[in-house]
Amino acid sequence: MITIKTKYLGDLRTESVHLQSGEKIITDAPTDNQGKGEAFSPTDMMATSIGTCILTIMGIKARENNIDIVGTELNITKIMNTEPRLVKEVVMEFIFPSKNYTQEQKDFIESFAGISPVPLSVSKELIQNISFKWL
Repeated sequence: MITIKTKYLGDLRTESVHLQSGEKIITDAPTDNQGKGEAFSPTDMMATSIGTCILTIMGIKARENNIDIVGTELNITKIMNTEPRLVKEVVMEFIFPSKNYTQEQKDFIESFAGISPVPLSVSKELIQNISFKWL
C-alpha cells in the first residue's frame, strides 16, 4: 500500500502527500544547489527525520515510564560534504525543560538516542553528533 505520493511541481520543488492523514510537505532545492531555499530541502528532511525519530522514541519510552519530556527542544545542524555532495554530519542538541529529572531518568532517556529506526537506517559513514542539555 502506498504511504506517500509525491509530485514534481517544477523549478526544483516537490509536494509530498501523506495519504493516511492528507498532510503535505513541500521541498525545494537549497540555494547552494541551484534552488530557491524556500522550503525544507530533501537533505534538510533527512536530518530532521533523524532528530525527530530520536525524539519520538524518547517520547514513547518517557510516556511508558511516566517521565514528562513535553517541551523538549531539538536543534539540528546539517553539515554537507562537497565532493561527493552528501550529508556528512548531523549535529543534534536535545534541550530538556527544567523538571527536576533524576540522573536515572536522564540516563534512561539518553539511552534511546542511537537506537531508533531512522538513525539506524542511514549510512554508517554519516556522523551523528548527539548532545543533551538538561535545564
